[in-house]
Amino acid sequence: MLDKIDLDLVVSIAKDAGDVIMEIYDKDFTIDYKDDKSPLTEADTKSNEIICEALGKAYSNIPLLSEENKEVPYEVRKHWEYFWLIDPIDGTKEFIKKNDEFTVNIALIHKDTPVLGVVYAPALGDMYKAKKGTGAFKNGHKLPLEVNEMPEKLLRVVASKSHLSEETQTFIDDVAKSTENIEQVSKGSSLKLVMVAEGSADIYPRLAPTMEWDTGAADAIVRESGKLTYQYDSDQPIVYNKENLLNPWFVVK
Repeated sequence: MLDKIDLDLVVSIAKDAGDVIMEIYDKDFTIDYKDDKSPLTEADTKSNEIICEALGKAYSNIPLLSEENKEVPYEVRKHWEYFWLIDPIDGTKEFIKKNDEFTVNIALIHKDTPVLGVVYAPALGDMYKAKKGTGAFKNGHKLPLEVNEMPEKLLRVVASKSHLSEETQTFIDDVAKSTENIEQVSKGSSLKLVMVAEGSADIYPRLAPTMEWDTGAADAIVRESGKLTYQYDSDQPIVYNKENLLNPWFVVK
């Protein structure tokens, strides 16, 4: 199945969604709130429509799971061999704050593992992509772009801009004891995962809630760059298409 997926087509779908997002971003827009009190904008809805329609047309045999679609019961999902996992705008809070740190996330999941990922940051003009066995890339350059040869001298930690938990900060403070210098950066959306993939950060701890669509696409890029998204307190990677779509705490390194 994976060899039948055109990664460049998925990239172009993400770009089309990004174009519409930026049209809305550059004007005044209204903000609604979902049942869980998380924000929703016209850009989330339009991006979702573009992605789901295009993927549905190109790959009608592959089901879709999106943050903005009606949730699919686990009794149905558990039989899926492959499925698209979509977050039409990851970092809606960053989008509303207009700080440019939001992404379009499209992943292909095989059973419980991401095997293809596209992460597009339209306001920054950065496109990340990966397909299992073919490597990960940022704007055409193979990842990682840099490697930290002396982590005992300097460790670069990236953490959430809008959701930095007390537990995450405690974890960072503990990590600081293993190096002479620690550099802590805050960033929005799935950009934190791809920073580890590209090598501009060494570690991303997330000891706070995320959903599978928040991480799937970037996780595929992380894995193809030679890194991994580990379950916290475990050497096992996080898995997808669980009965509960909430991710466990994790550390990307």
